[in-house]
Amino acid sequence: MSEIDPAEIVAAAGDAIVVSDAEGRIVVWNAAATRIFGYAEAEALGQSLDIITPERHRKRHWEGYHKTVATGVTKYGADVLRVPAITKAGGTLSIAFTVALLRDADGKVSGVLAVMRDETKRFKEERDLKQRIAELEAQARKA
Repeated sequence: MSEIDPAEIVAAAGDAIVVSDAEGRIVVWNAAATRIFGYAEAEALGQSLDIITPERHRKRHWEGYHKTVATGVTKYGADVLRVPAITKAGGTLSIAFTVALLRDADGKVSGVLAVMRDETKRFKEERDLKQRIAELEAQARKA
């Protein structure tokens, strides 16, 4: 069996794989992240996660991020987190992601790996469906 290069896996993944260090600077950015968010790898590396976090959500994001890094605990390792995000062009997205905490030799959190998917279309379809159900229920109550 041939050797499998982890970097190849990251590069080939269809979901965005973004790794940030303990301070929240981007250290890994794959091709899917470029496709979803619009930043080339060279543009994203070294940047803060603020480049994809809407301004109105940054305070809450950083509070959670720093708490996770300090405690080494996250509930989003298995549970999917759904949040808004922004693209290089200023567009908005609905993304779903999970995280994994990366640790140094002493067990201290040294980074956060996020696997992200653009669910903007699905989110809009779900929202439209819920609205349509509400309209139909209102009509049924009037009948």
